[in-house]
Amino acid sequence: MFDFSFPEFFLAAVVALVILGPSRLPGALRTLGLWIGRLRRNYYNVKTEIEREIGMDEVRRQLHNEQVMADVKRVEREVQAMGEEINRIEEPMAEAPDRPVAPRDENGDADDAKAT
Repeated sequence: MFDFSFPEFFLAAVVALVILGPSRLPGALRTLGLWIGRLRRNYYNVKTEIEREIGMDEVRRQLHNEQVMADVKRVEREVQAMGEEINRIEEPMAEAPDRPVAPRDENGDADDAKAT
Protein backbone atom coordinates (compact mmCIF):
# COMPACT_ATOMS: atom_id res chain seq x y z
CA MET A 1 0.00 0.00 0.00
CA PHE A 2 2.67 2.50 1.03
CA ASP A 3 6.05 2.31 -0.60
CA PHE A 4 8.45 2.66 2.37
CA SER A 5 11.97 1.41 2.08
CA PHE A 6 13.99 0.37 5.12
CA PRO A 7 15.97 3.64 5.42
CA GLU A 8 12.75 5.71 5.34
CA PHE A 9 11.16 3.49 7.98
CA PHE A 10 14.28 3.70 10.15
CA LEU A 11 14.34 7.51 9.88
CA ALA A 12 10.67 7.71 10.93
CA ALA A 13 11.37 5.45 13.93
CA VAL A 14 14.31 7.63 15.06
CA VAL A 15 12.24 10.82 14.71
CA ALA A 16 9.41 9.24 16.73
CA LEU A 17 11.86 8.12 19.42
CA VAL A 18 13.34 11.61 19.68
CA ILE A 19 9.96 13.38 19.75
CA LEU A 20 8.06 11.00 22.04
CA GLY A 21 10.89 9.60 24.11
CA PRO A 22 11.44 5.99 25.15
CA SER A 23 8.71 5.96 27.81
CA ARG A 24 5.79 7.07 25.58
CA LEU A 25 6.87 5.41 22.32
CA PRO A 26 5.42 1.90 23.08
CA GLY A 27 2.00 3.36 23.98
CA ALA A 28 2.01 5.57 20.88
CA LEU A 29 2.88 2.60 18.65
CA ARG A 30 0.14 0.52 20.26
CA THR A 31 -2.40 3.32 19.68
CA LEU A 32 -1.18 3.74 16.10
CA GLY A 33 -1.57 -0.01 15.53
CA LEU A 34 -5.14 0.08 16.89
CA TRP A 35 -6.06 2.98 14.60
CA ILE A 36 -4.53 1.28 11.57
CA GLY A 37 -6.46 -1.90 12.42
CA ARG A 38 -9.73 0.03 12.70
CA LEU A 39 -9.07 1.81 9.40
CA ARG A 40 -8.36 -1.50 7.66
CA ARG A 41 -11.52 -3.11 9.05
CA ASN A 42 -13.63 -0.12 8.00
CA TYR A 43 -12.01 -0.12 4.57
CA TYR A 44 -12.73 -3.82 4.04
CA ASN A 45 -16.30 -3.46 5.37
CA VAL A 46 -17.01 -0.63 2.96
CA LYS A 47 -15.33 -2.54 0.14
CA THR A 48 -17.41 -5.69 0.72
CA GLU A 49 -20.61 -3.66 1.04
CA ILE A 50 -19.92 -1.91 -2.26
CA GLU A 51 -19.13 -5.23 -3.93
CA ARG A 52 -22.35 -6.69 -2.54
CA GLU A 53 -24.33 -3.69 -3.88
CA ILE A 54 -22.67 -4.03 -7.28
CA GLY A 55 -23.56 -7.71 -7.27
CA MET A 56 -27.17 -6.90 -6.40
CA ASP A 57 -27.30 -4.34 -9.23
CA GLU A 58 -25.96 -6.98 -11.58
CA VAL A 59 -28.67 -9.42 -10.46
CA ARG A 60 -31.34 -6.75 -10.95
CA ARG A 61 -30.00 -5.97 -14.41
CA GLN A 62 -29.96 -9.65 -15.32
CA LEU A 63 -33.56 -10.13 -14.11
CA HIS A 64 -34.63 -7.09 -16.13
CA ASN A 65 -32.89 -8.48 -19.23
CA GLU A 66 -34.62 -11.84 -18.74
CA GLN A 67 -37.99 -10.06 -18.49
CA VAL A 68 -37.27 -8.13 -21.69
CA MET A 69 -36.26 -11.33 -23.48
CA ALA A 70 -39.47 -13.03 -22.32
CA ASP A 71 -41.49 -10.10 -23.69
CA VAL A 72 -39.61 -10.26 -27.01
CA LYS A 73 -40.31 -14.01 -27.31
CA ARG A 74 -43.99 -13.46 -26.49
CA VAL A 75 -44.28 -10.79 -29.19
CA GLU A 76 -42.40 -13.04 -31.61
CA ARG A 77 -44.90 -15.87 -30.98
CA GLU A 78 -47.83 -13.49 -31.48
CA VAL A 79 -46.40 -12.21 -34.78
CA GLN A 80 -45.79 -15.77 -35.94
CA ALA A 81 -49.37 -16.74 -35.03
CA MET A 82 -50.69 -13.74 -36.95
CA GLY A 83 -48.56 -14.71 -39.96
CA GLU A 84 -49.93 -18.25 -39.86
CA GLU A 85 -53.48 -16.89 -39.65
CA ILE A 86 -52.87 -14.61 -42.62
CA ASN A 87 -51.48 -17.55 -44.60
CA ARG A 88 -54.50 -19.64 -43.62
CA ILE A 89 -56.84 -16.90 -44.86
CA GLU A 90 -54.88 -16.26 -48.07
CA GLU A 91 -54.76 -19.91 -49.17
CA PRO A 92 -58.51 -20.21 -49.95
CA MET A 93 -58.41 -16.86 -51.67
CA ALA A 94 -55.55 -17.98 -53.92
CA GLU A 95 -57.44 -21.15 -54.86
CA ALA A 96 -60.69 -19.30 -55.61
CA PRO A 97 -61.45 -18.62 -59.30
CA ASP A 98 -60.90 -15.10 -60.53
CA ARG A 99 -64.40 -13.72 -60.38
CA PRO A 100 -65.56 -10.41 -59.10
CA VAL A 101 -66.73 -10.44 -55.54
CA ALA A 102 -70.07 -8.85 -54.91
CA PRO A 103 -69.98 -5.99 -52.45
CA ARG A 104 -71.55 -6.72 -49.09
CA ASP A 105 -73.88 -4.55 -47.09
CA GLU A 106 -73.84 -3.93 -43.34
CA ASN A 107 -75.36 -7.35 -42.54
CA GLY A 108 -72.82 -9.22 -44.63
CA ASP A 109 -75.35 -10.02 -47.40
CA ALA A 110 -74.25 -9.74 -50.99
CA ASP A 111 -75.86 -6.85 -52.88
CA ASP A 112 -76.61 -9.03 -55.91
CA ALA A 113 -78.79 -11.30 -53.73
CA LYS A 114 -81.11 -8.37 -52.97
CA ALA A 115 -81.44 -7.55 -56.61
CA THR A 116 -82.97 -10.96 -57.43
